[in-house]
Amino acid sequence: MAKTLADVVAEKPFPDFASWWPVGNDFIRFMANAIYPEWRALSGNDGAHDAVVRYLDDYLQTVYSRAARPGLLAGFISGESGLPVQSGEFDALSYAFTRAAFQLIAAHCEASGQSVENERRLFTQHVGRRFFSQLEQHLGLELPPTMATEEQFQALQTAIAQVGHFLSKEGYLRDHFAFTFDVHAEFNGRRIEQNGGDLLTQLACRDQAYALYEMGFPIILPSAVYLHQTIGEAQHYSSRTIEELFARVGLEARETDDFDPSGFPSDLVIELWEIRSSMEGSQMTGPN
Repeated sequence: MAKTLADVVAEKPFPDFASWWPVGNDFIRFMANAIYPEWRALSGNDGAHDAVVRYLDDYLQTVYSRAARPGLLAGFISGESGLPVQSGEFDALSYAFTRAAFQLIAAHCEASGQSVENERRLFTQHVGRRFFSQLEQHLGLELPPTMATEEQFQALQTAIAQVGHFLSKEGYLRDHFAFTFDVHAEFNGRRIEQNGGDLLTQLACRDQAYALYEMGFPIILPSAVYLHQTIGEAQHYSSRTIEELFARVGLEARETDDFDPSGFPSDLVIELWEIRSSMEGSQMTGPN
């Protein structure tokens, strides 16, 4: 029998997230402008919010023992909430829209001819692309057209740091952001030893490099875990945003397929990323 939300919450509660913190208006506006249009555009979506409302109410009650405040959903959609959105509220909105989207995809996957898993991942990628497009303009990011020189590599690192600063300042990450190319880890039974400045060399010699993405208290960690454990796919908003940043400089990059958010403490979630200049012949073909 499939696990319910109540089942997984009982197995893995998140007391560290019980005390909410405010989330920045820019972040909320950009996310609403990314999530809502992609949800609305899904095949079979009649525009009714019934499922989203149901999942939002259920999540807030089950995870946080709170009722949704009046106008939360409407304010998120319109961008006129009137009050700062709190961390747990965005976590719940994220869960509600993502779960509703994933269920629509499962019910209408024949429209695309793709697998449900691939369509769900495409949904999260499209959300990340929309979010990044707004963020790029807001931050005035200066991205190189390609990744061939040390100066371009430095520009990439600067842009990633700017994105991380925004996510921390706006409350998506409560206290920690790091994205490093200095990787010393075990993966798939082998040892990865990569110094921080080796990206260009690794891509030139092997067409493969690595990175580590570290997050402290990402506000959607509870819903990401619960979606992963009940459906098998989560939203990974900041990862999809950084994935799009890499795509803008001609690189394919994302977390490894075995990533499971359930196994990390709240203050340090770590993703191992694979980076390639081309997906042809790559092992990075399945959904995460």
